[in-house]
Amino acid sequence: MTKKRAKLSHVAADGSARMVDVSAKPETARTARAQGAIRMTLDAFEAIRSHQIAKGDVLSVARLAGIMAAKKTADLVPLCHPLLLDDVQVDLSADVGLPGFRVASQVRTTGRTGVEMEAIVAATVALVTVYDMAKSVDRGMVISDISLIEKTGGKSGPYFAG
Repeated sequence: MTKKRAKLSHVAADGSARMVDVSAKPETARTARAQGAIRMTLDAFEAIRSHQIAKGDVLSVARLAGIMAAKKTADLVPLCHPLLLDDVQVDLSADVGLPGFRVASQVRTTGRTGVEMEAIVAATVALVTVYDMAKSVDRGMVISDISLIEKTGGKSGPYFAG
């Protein structure tokens, strides 16, 4: 028994990359949530928490960077549709067990295509910003576990990570 392969939506019949035509799709409410983490030394962790990083308030800047990145996703990811976003939330929380910080992003829109990429880009850029702002204290920080954890709306229906 052979498995049927899923058709890739961004590949044309001749094998070339293409943007998906969503013009016939109905507009629906869509959401996506993503997450990630950054591990660091305890010294870097404490410096961020106590606002001792020379570049400023790391978590506030990272939150803003994540929001801005979600809005620029179509400029960063080839073939991604530019979307009018209704809401972008980026939250960073301390996790002494790492030690480091966890990020959670949520993006909402009403449109013809989903916002999974926007949520993933928001989480990723927030973490990269933490790295950039704190690298003078710890160049060995590790960004990890970036993933989509939920999406709603659209033809394929909801997705929840196991």
